[in-house]
Amino acid sequence: MDLIRGLHNLARLRKQDGSRGCVATIGNFDGVHLGHQAILEQLRERAAAYGLPATVVVFEPQPREFFAGAKAPPRLTRLADKVRLLAQHGAERVLCLPFNEALRSLSAREFIEQVLIDGLGVRHLVVGDDFRFGCDRAGDFPLLERIGAAEGFAVEHTRTFEVADERVSSTRVRKVLADGNMTLATELLGRPHCWQGRVVADRQLGRTLGVPTANLPLPNAPLSVSGVYAVIAHLADGRSCPAVANIGWRPTVGTPRPVLEVHLLDFSEDIYGQRLGVSFCAFLRGEMRFDGLDALKAAIYSDIALARRFFALAAGDTPAVDEREMHHCITSMADLPLASCPLSALMTRAQVTPLHGTAEVSDSTAREAQASRPHDG
Repeated sequence: MDLIRGLHNLARLRKQDGSRGCVATIGNFDGVHLGHQAILEQLRERAAAYGLPATVVVFEPQPREFFAGAKAPPRLTRLADKVRLLAQHGAERVLCLPFNEALRSLSAREFIEQVLIDGLGVRHLVVGDDFRFGCDRAGDFPLLERIGAAEGFAVEHTRTFEVADERVSSTRVRKVLADGNMTLATELLGRPHCWQGRVVADRQLGRTLGVPTANLPLPNAPLSVSGVYAVIAHLADGRSCPAVANIGWRPTVGTPRPVLEVHLLDFSEDIYGQRLGVSFCAFLRGEMRFDGLDALKAAIYSDIALARRFFALAAGDTPAVDEREMHHCITSMADLPLASCPLSALMTRAQVTPLHGTAEVSDSTAREAQASRPHDG
């Protein structure tokens, strides 16, 4: 799979492969949720029929980030994870266009001419039913159809994809995550919400408290999830371990930027410098400021106990706990239907694979995609 940064690099690639053109789709694809996956399935089918590469066009930064800055909604996926997920769902090329003033100011017709026709050589375009483009979002599906008919490329849109009679969208996924309903979030995404990065050295406060953590740096940007969660940790060697994680600003001790701290249950190996994937399975509580380290330590041990009960239930075991305490355990996790979500299924569905086999076509030589960098906005 090729990651192409900018139209000028696309021109180089098209020259190499004989300018055959492509079948394409365009969008933010934030989260690569079930609605996006329906578009990608349609893209794969059309690309196979034409014998052309399935190409996805995305923007960096995302347009709402360009216009709203810090007030933009939190991302569901960084560029690195988005590219990986797009590849998993059949994208053969991802064209990442820098969303800047020059691109923003293109009229809808200029966008079609410069990006779709001259840049991509598009033969068939698949777009979502709400796709808008060009300066002031003036471009729409009817305009694409008219110009496509004149210029020789076909255009089709996908139907709205719904779950529980409601449209699946990135906005809906963000709200569900903010509400702590990880069950519904998993259903909308087609997988658990995930994060991955490289384990870095930190203050080692967790080790001091008797709870060592693997810490992953986060971008200094709004977070799609925050608080304490039962998670599955995916090690670089392919193993998966139950864990408990805190994601946020650590209000008790203070931190200059957000961090993801992961305590792997019954695990004592040194994994500094290794990549770690984290899949969020159940929300336990929000971030809290505690009155000193002793209170923080007590809360952490309570979180670990709650996570253990969650995983015991998911494995089909019945942990020996007080009935009222068990009721609190279940309600704290947004009424997760554990009977239909056994631990083995969690381990399988939550699997996070590193980004492999991606060639980046950029201003330097082709190499493994820079999308593996920890901070992509």
